[in-house]
Amino acid sequence: MTAAEPREVEIVGDLSGLPSSASGPRHLVWWGNIGFMLIEGTGFALAAAAYLYLMTQQAPQWPPPGTRPPDLSWGLIFTIGLLLSELPNLWVRRRALAKDARGVRIGVAAMAVIGLLLLIPRGYEFAHLNTRWDRDAYGSVVWMLMVLHTSHVVTDWGDTAVQAAWLFTHEIGDDQFADVEDNANYWTFVVLTWLPIGAIVYGLARLW
Repeated sequence: MTAAEPREVEIVGDLSGLPSSASGPRHLVWWGNIGFMLIEGTGFALAAAAYLYLMTQQAPQWPPPGTRPPDLSWGLIFTIGLLLSELPNLWVRRRALAKDARGVRIGVAAMAVIGLLLLIPRGYEFAHLNTRWDRDAYGSVVWMLMVLHTSHVVTDWGDTAVQAAWLFTHEIGDDQFADVEDNANYWTFVVLTWLPIGAIVYGLARLW
């Protein structure tokens, strides 16, 4: 082939028919979100294992003598509120899958308010753990579990609040609907991980 002759271009495949965005398992960010949940879930499991290990080492009495188990009232209020929050959370996830712009704006804003309200009973929970974090091994591991879960509540609330502000000030496209879906899935993770952690913090201290 001489320099003057045109080069032949081989077309391997035509990708013009592929969608420009996706949701669920077809979206790379969805898999990233699952990865976060697996990593953070492992962190929860390790913290729970630390609690169980210390509990068995302190047998036959847990909590240590002179320490009362955490008060149930605020923990119960938080747990009920957290479980109820799944109703609007699942609704906004469905609105995202349906690409309902008005629905996701309302739903995400509502979830931001709900997340903020849930921090009130969580704050009272800390005040009624009946132990300091630096008192002994029991106090340290209880506070570790509570702080670990609270950090996820605060992080997701912050993400939801920023997302709500963005949704109300920008046009919503397919990628933003996928982001709302991922955020809703993560909140479900926050709710589900509290159930075993709450059972450990409030239940084992009374049953052991």
